[in-house]
Amino acid sequence: LFVDKLDPQSGTSLEIGSSGDTITIPSGATITNNGTQTGFGGDNTPSFQAYNSSETSVANNTYTKIAYTNAEWNLGSNYDTSTSRFTPTTAGKYYVYHIGGFNVGTDSEPMRVSIYKNGSLQIENQYKNFYYNIYYIACTVDMNGSSDYVEAYALQQTGGAIDFDNGKSYRSRFGAYKILT
Repeated sequence: LFVDKLDPQSGTSLEIGSSGDTITIPSGATITNNGTQTGFGGDNTPSFQAYNSSETSVANNTYTKIAYTNAEWNLGSNYDTSTSRFTPTTAGKYYVYHIGGFNVGTDSEPMRVSIYKNGSLQIENQYKNFYYNIYYIACTVDMNGSSDYVEAYALQQTGGAIDFDNGKSYRSRFGAYKILT
């Protein structure tokens, strides 16, 4: 059947194939969408981005979970603001990021921002703090869609407790989104 246009009767829809059929689009063909699309591609959910309105005190030489208690968005409702933990209910690969720094007005000793998966260090970035620097760390994490979770941590080695500057929503974030594969 060779045609230039299939047009269903007024008030009906056009169905190609039946449930369970495979419709093949040959290599090199282009699908053009000039209307509303459904069922194509996907979306990057679950996803979230969180911040906090108060700082988190970090003791010297102690990995400390950073509290992010306000969700800017929480698509899928998989981020728990009471525990600052993301536990997606959809298995897949997730891009996870953590940005922030310490509230220190002077240069100081090594500091780290980290991402933990299931209570274990997944990745971290170590740096020497240079007067209110903000640092970014990100990685791709495989999540099983049931029990895997990620959290944001920080470590500092100045000799005393100092605050991780997540008390200003414009200075730090913790977030993740599902990668389409």
